Amino acid sequence: MWVLCTACSNSDSNNNSAASQQTDSTKKFSLTEKPFGSFNNENITEYSITNPSGMQVSIINYGGIVTKILTADKNKQLGDVVLGYDSLGGYLQKSNPYFGALVGRYANRIANAKFTLDGKTYTLAANDHGNSLHGGNKGFDKVVWKAEKLSGDSSIRLTYQSRDGEEGYPGNLNTEVIYTLTADNTLKIDYTATTDKATPVNLTSHCYFNLSAGKDSTILNHLLMLNAGKYTPVNDKLIPTGQVEDVRGSAMDFTGEKSIGKDIRDVKGGYDHNWVLNKNGMALQKAATLIDPESGRYMEVYTTEPGLQFYSGNFLDGALSNTKNAQKYIKHAALCLEAQHYPDSPNQPAFPNTILKPGETYKQTTVYKFSAK
Repeated sequence: MWVLCTACSNSDSNNNSAASQQTDSTKKFSLTEKPFGSFNNENITEYSITNPSGMQVSIINYGGIVTKILTADKNKQLGDVVLGYDSLGGYLQKSNPYFGALVGRYANRIANAKFTLDGKTYTLAANDHGNSLHGGNKGFDKVVWKAEKLSGDSSIRLTYQSRDGEEGYPGNLNTEVIYTLTADNTLKIDYTATTDKATPVNLTSHCYFNLSAGKDSTILNHLLMLNAGKYTPVNDKLIPTGQVEDVRGSAMDFTGEKSIGKDIRDVKGGYDHNWVLNKNGMALQKAATLIDPESGRYMEVYTTEPGLQFYSGNFLDGALSNTKNAQKYIKHAALCLEAQHYPDSPNQPAFPNTILKPGETYKQTTVYKFSAK
């Protein structure tokens, strides 16, 4: 509570004002933690980072999952813009569609759950219509990461060692992911990995975004722009055909802002494709923008990766339990914008390389920047 003191001198008033500003400046960020259940006798913790403007990002060490992103609308009202659950039990349910998770060792699909490397064929878990999806039966989304709070109260470091042979992949892979919330309302994700044997690596974040914070039951009215003139067509099992096609004049054209619902009926099954980003090398460049016209929330995506998987929540059906506020997550309730390399790259020599070798370091940075219009 503030108390007005009419007897104070100007000098005292100025000193109080300066002290107030100094106090505010020392409260730039906070990082809190709370128990979030247990998994295989290991404690799961939720870490919440809050920046000076009140934006908050929460992460758990199970699956490296982003459980919450609170950001303001055009009326400065905070709302949670990612789908998720009210407890660990939700994330553990078999039908959980990777809400908010870190995905690896290989994000997206590998055809026929096999690849050949240095003359040897490796067999993976066929967990998606005969293909391998998001690292297999127990990918990086289903393991406990070691978590460490970094100085400054704005970053969390997660580390995990995927051992040689885990889910069929060669090599001991040491992975580090740092989540940082910045003062300008940006969630930055830095990925690093090293290996002692050649292995495919493709990491991403699988947040499901609905910028209305649940006020709109679908994202069909959201306006999306993808900085991509081409995409990789897929077969009926969502495996790339190997072709790269121009998006111009098709339902895949998001080179200008377009409502997601405008052409979705012309895409069999809905959007679940990799767009080839207009990029120069590994520089951090804008990949996409997304806006909910009603709330005014606006999200920009920047990445060092060559591709962006846009998934329009086609398989959501309202059946998930333990959801936040018991919401029914129906078809198209949210979308994913997953910065990554192309699907099935280990079997597609013409696609950008995803093989990490000993002595090399895998690096990837993706940022999601939030504002309101």
